[in-house]
This record gives sequence, structure tokens and C-alpha cells, in this order.
Amino acid sequence: MYALVEIKGHQFKAEKGAVLQIDRVGAETGSALEFDSVLLVSNDKGVQIGAPYVAGAKVKAVISGTTRGEKTISYKYKRRKSYHRTVGNRQMYTLIKVEDIVLA
Repeated sequence: MYALVEIKGHQFKAEKGAVLQIDRVGAETGSALEFDSVLLVSNDKGVQIGAPYVAGAKVKAVISGTTRGEKTISYKYKRRKSYHRTVGNRQMYTLIKVEDIVLA
């Protein structure tokens, strides 16, 4: 059984026991999260597609930690002006573990 869930504008495939890397959430490690914006659910009975969301479907997850992504380098340059600048960024992510997919 799996579900496609929308979290903070991004879509993820959630399966029971899977660890997902989502954009940073301001909650503490070990706290429970519940997402009700489920776009699709696939189980033994078939596939349910929402319009836009599946009614009564929820994904329950627990925050398992935080991590940082790879560094991205941005280089600014203006020709003939002796101007160049390098800026780096590392995005913060939250790791969540999917506990259960609930259908009502």
C-alpha cells in the first residue's frame, strides 16, 4: 500500500516505514505529523484518485531528525565591471518516518 501525498507544495510517495526528506518543519524530533492532502491511494482493492484529494485519507508520520542538503553555488558576474561574487547555500530538510496510511 502506498499513497501520493502533497507536503508543502511537493509530492511524495509515502509507504509504511519509508523515510521522506521534506522541507524544514518547525517541530521537534519525535513529534507526530498528520497529512490529509492525499492525492492517490493504491492498495489491494485498487487505486483511488482524488479530485483533488482522496476523502478521508490521511498519512501519519513522526519526525526522525533534520539534515542539510548538498551545497549549491551561485556565481554573480558583471562583465567589464570587475565585479564577481560567489554565494553558497545549504537547504535544511526534515526527515519523517511514515507510520501509517489511514483510509476512512
